[in-house]
Amino acid sequence: MKIFLDCEFTKLNRDSKLISLALVSESGREFYVELIDTYLVEDCSDFVIQNVLPQLDPLRCGQSLSESQASLRRFLGSFVEQIEVCSDAPHWDWQLFRDLVSVDHQPWPLHVMDQPTDLTILFNQVSAEALEQVELSDLPHHALLDARMLAELFRILASRLVLSP
Repeated sequence: MKIFLDCEFTKLNRDSKLISLALVSESGREFYVELIDTYLVEDCSDFVIQNVLPQLDPLRCGQSLSESQASLRRFLGSFVEQIEVCSDAPHWDWQLFRDLVSVDHQPWPLHVMDQPTDLTILFNQVSAEALEQVELSDLPHHALLDARMLAELFRILASRLVLSP
């Protein structure tokens, strides 16, 4: 089962802090959380303050770090299939995902692959003709909407899979 991952975080540096995380499975099941106790507005870049924070709904989607970790593990545990986590930015999103999954030294869930699939590599293998047929809007910088777009793009391209020579 492919699950498409997207995260929003405070800034593009190694000290970035997780703001929100979304997973969208091939079957349409979704997980979305906004963390309420892992960062301050002062930690955020101007871009994040202007484009990410205004889209958050902490009253509806906000959870503490410990609540987020528990709900993420429940979501992952609800799958019986082997889970392949796919991201268009694994160098940023994967470690944030791993940190959220790793609760109190619990072992990594056996049915979750311990390496992400880099969607940019897969998308680069798709022929130019297949890509031209896909209309893409700008990413909204909202983890759930972005993860849904990744899942939809993968679905469309997989149905037309024409790999470049």
